[in-house]
Amino acid sequence: MSFVFEPAPLVSLPVIGNQARFPVHRIYCVGRNYEEHAKEMGFTGREPPFFFLKPADAVLLAKPGETTPLPYPSLTANLHHEIELVVAIGTGGKNIKAADAQQHIFGYAVGLDMTRRDLQNDMKKQGRPWCIGKAFDHSAPIGPITPVAQAGDVTAAEIALQVNGQDRQRSQVSKLIWNIAETIEHLSAAWELQPGDLIYTGTPEGVAAVVAGDTLHGMVSGLSPITLQVR
Repeated sequence: MSFVFEPAPLVSLPVIGNQARFPVHRIYCVGRNYEEHAKEMGFTGREPPFFFLKPADAVLLAKPGETTPLPYPSLTANLHHEIELVVAIGTGGKNIKAADAQQHIFGYAVGLDMTRRDLQNDMKKQGRPWCIGKAFDHSAPIGPITPVAQAGDVTAAEIALQVNGQDRQRSQVSKLIWNIAETIEHLSAAWELQPGDLIYTGTPEGVAAVVAGDTLHGMVSGLSPITLQVR
């Protein structure tokens, strides 16, 4: 098979304890999935889950033990951090029941849903799609994938983000409005999940802006933490 130009390399992530890499298919994100974050964004209650996507090549690998440069994106003056537990799908499926969801999970990672908040808010006011606020280059920093068997009980894990050594976000994964299994059930009713899909499960309260020079350290207990510096 020939191409009119050389295809881009397949986006992939390292796997803890495995030489083989995890090929990324799609990136799904869950909006407003922690109650306190929903409140700080002006919403309350257990609303039906909703989703948005980022392109696979929005991935920015944060290598363990290193500080990864995070380019400050164009067109924004209000870049926000959102720390998230990421679920890596290993077995695809459609209309997956929550009771069966666990068998579709390959592993977990620590991720950041970076957001051009000013652009997102402008699009919301105009009733337009807000992909420009969420789906830009390098908007999905992520650490390596930890396989399920090595991750422990992520449903009880602590999740936190520090900026320049100070807490910005700190909560527990148990506070998800829609838990991991429920999220997979809802998501797989709308799309047929594929091996390689990543699900950013939502962020707790405390989202705020970062500027060039800030160092971000994100963690979910039991997983490989990530450290990035805005450049």
